[in-house]
Amino acid sequence: MGGLTDAAVKQINEICERYKDEKTPLMMILSDIQNEYGYIPLEVQEIVSRNTGISVAEIYGVVTFYSFFSLTPKGKYVIGCCLGTACYVKGAQNVIDKFSEILKIKPGETTEDGLFTLDALRCIGACGIAPAVSINGTVYPKMSVSQVPEVIEHYKAAE
Repeated sequence: MGGLTDAAVKQINEICERYKDEKTPLMMILSDIQNEYGYIPLEVQEIVSRNTGISVAEIYGVVTFYSFFSLTPKGKYVIGCCLGTACYVKGAQNVIDKFSEILKIKPGETTEDGLFTLDALRCIGACGIAPAVSINGTVYPKMSVSQVPEVIEHYKAAE
């Protein structure tokens, strides 16, 4: 988002204004910005700070604490592989390793074409269907290593 456009700054200011009467507006503001832009770089955090009076250090702490928020752009498709206990025991590490191998990225990285981001998640609450993978909110139950290439091709074909 480097070098924000005037329109982007205006929209961020409007998001902040939306929550001006809230006692604790930060999570709502950051959530709206994350949903709109996909990430929250320092430049945006500074605008939020000016609007709310909350220090950039506190905003940065929130952005880096919660896994939902990101400091860097994410891919069009965010692949979240659950590595919680139930998923891990049922082979989730092998599943994320296969995604990593095929996409040629490590967890936390995005493919060069900006299509995929691979994230290792801690328990997503889908223990009964372990190992679970979530892609942009769609949950894939009982994911196996052999299914990974097919899932990736499905999203590539949508392009």
